Amino acid sequence: MVKTVINPWEWQNELGYVQAVEVKEVKSTLYVSGQAAVNPDGTSSNADMHTQFKLAINNLETVINQAGYACKDIVRLTIYSTSSKEFMSTCIDLLKDFARKHEMKQSLTLLEVVGLNETMNVELEATAVK
Repeated sequence: MVKTVINPWEWQNELGYVQAVEVKEVKSTLYVSGQAAVNPDGTSSNADMHTQFKLAINNLETVINQAGYACKDIVRLTIYSTSSKEFMSTCIDLLKDFARKHEMKQSLTLLEVVGLNETMNVELEATAVK
């Protein structure tokens, strides 16, 4: 597999993502359903967004790893949040740390939505390739 990052600018580097990722010679692709703050027993978290985002990241890491991929294989990450403003003020550092920890170079979209399932306020959807 050959990954090429396309970054016409540098400002996004501080936010932990890239503008585009071109992938060639892919052996396999993993499409990960929305991972949210769901506890191992299946109950939804009713914690604040920062705490929910930590659990959602852990759940995403678990699914990616169990599928035989690594988080560095993520090429696209979509974040659904009930408040973009709250996400940017309470979760952006977690996102940057997550991307740095795994040496990720993924495209990213943050979407504000009216609501998510049950008590959730943030959810992650990813595509990984190898």
